[in-house]
Amino acid sequence: MLKRILKFSFPPMLALSLAPCPGFAENPSVETLTAASHRELSAFFATLDYNWESVTEGVPPIILQTLPSDLPEIRQPDEKKEIFFLTLLPMVLLANEEISRKRQDLEAIFAASDQGGLIAQEDRQRIATIGAEYAVEQDPLMDIEGRKRLLQRLDIIPPSLVLAQAANESGYGTSRFALLGNNLFGEWTFAAGTGIVPINRPDNQTYEVRRFPSLYASLKSYMKNLNTHWAYRSFREQRAQMRAAGIPLRGVDLASGIESYSIRGKDYVRDIRTIIRRNRLHLVSSATLRDAPATTGAGLLSSRLNQPSRRTPAQP
Repeated sequence: MLKRILKFSFPPMLALSLAPCPGFAENPSVETLTAASHRELSAFFATLDYNWESVTEGVPPIILQTLPSDLPEIRQPDEKKEIFFLTLLPMVLLANEEISRKRQDLEAIFAASDQGGLIAQEDRQRIATIGAEYAVEQDPLMDIEGRKRLLQRLDIIPPSLVLAQAANESGYGTSRFALLGNNLFGEWTFAAGTGIVPINRPDNQTYEVRRFPSLYASLKSYMKNLNTHWAYRSFREQRAQMRAAGIPLRGVDLASGIESYSIRGKDYVRDIRTIIRRNRLHLVSSATLRDAPATTGAGLLSSRLNQPSRRTPAQP
C-alpha cells in the first residue's frame, strides 16, 4: 500500500508538516506524498482513476516528494514511462497554475493603471516582488519595455515540453541524479559539496549536479530557468508572439527555443520533439487539475511542501 512516509535523506528543516503549502492557498486540495515503491504508486493512481487515457478528464492535484527508488526495476518501458509522466503531470499543472495566477494579477493591475486608476501600495509591492523574482529591474507601471519583458517571462511552459525534457534529462526518472538528488533536468551547481559529482566529470571541471529538496523544487527551478535566462530569450519571444496571435502554445513548436539547453543543439531539439510525438504528449495540452481533493485511502498522511531553486543553461 502506498504510504506517506517521513523518511528522507535531507536536512531536518525539510521534514513534512501539515501546514498549508505556500503558493497553493487557492488550491487547498494539493497533497504532498512519498511512495515506497512504483507498485504502490501505481495502485494509488488506480484508486484515483488516474491513467494516461484519463488525463484529459482531470488530473489530481498531488505532489510526489521523491521518485520511487525501484523505478529502474520496471522492465516494461511503456509502464515506466506512464508512471513517470503521470507522476510529473500534476506538478507541471500546479506550477503553471501558479505562474498563470501571478500573470493574471499583474495584467489586472496594469489595466487599472492604464485607465488612470489608483494603484494600492500592496499591488505595487506585488509587482516589485514578482519583478525581482523574474529578474526585471524596470518598474512595469512606468516603463513599457519593462512591462513587456516581465510579461514575456511570466508565462507558462507547455506541459508536453516539460515532460519531454524531464524524460530526456533523467532517463524517465531512473538517472542517478533524479533518484539521489531529485534533479530531473540535469541542473548544475558550482558550490562545492552541495551537489552530486558526476562519475565521468573531467578532471579540470568543478561543477556538481544539484540536489533538490523535492521533485517540485527541481521542476520550478527548470521553469524559472527557461523564463529568465538569456540563453532562452528566443523561446520567450516566440511564446509571446504565439500568445499575441492567439496560437496555442505547443511544446513541439517552442522546442526550437531550447537549442542552448544542450551542447547537442539541433539534435537535442529533434530528440525532444521525438519524445513528444512518440509518447503522445500532445494529450496533456488540454489537461486540467481536478477541483476535488485527491482520494488518499487508509493510512495515507498528507503534507504540504514547496521549495524552488535554479539552473544555468546548456549543461548536461
